[in-house]
Amino acid sequence: MATVELTGDNFNDTVSQNPIVFLDFWAAWCGPCRNFAPTYEAASEANPDIVFGKIDTEAQQELAAAFQIRSIPTIAVIREGVMVFRESGALPANALNQVIAGVRGLDMDQVRAEISAQQAAQQQS
Repeated sequence: MATVELTGDNFNDTVSQNPIVFLDFWAAWCGPCRNFAPTYEAASEANPDIVFGKIDTEAQQELAAAFQIRSIPTIAVIREGVMVFRESGALPANALNQVIAGVRGLDMDQVRAEISAQQAAQQQS
């Protein structure tokens, strides 16, 4: 699957209807973003079961603000509705492949349990 342009109109449906969604926050004027684009596109072609979305931070300022994007490119990954990875800066292909493998290998029941435990601890303090 090729990369998908995500907007305020299709973001929620895309995230809710797909188990794993990678997000690439970018802008046309950003040199590192343009350099990273072929790596991201290649990963999307090699992993057709994962949605690889691109969010133009200039055109989709509300989405960029919702994710508190301060530098680009920024990669975020949502699995089963939970953000499980986020990093600013262009990733080399081998690092992106490691992230993909890591996200696939997550035990989401354990992730949700850890989030619940953290939220409970914050409420007690």
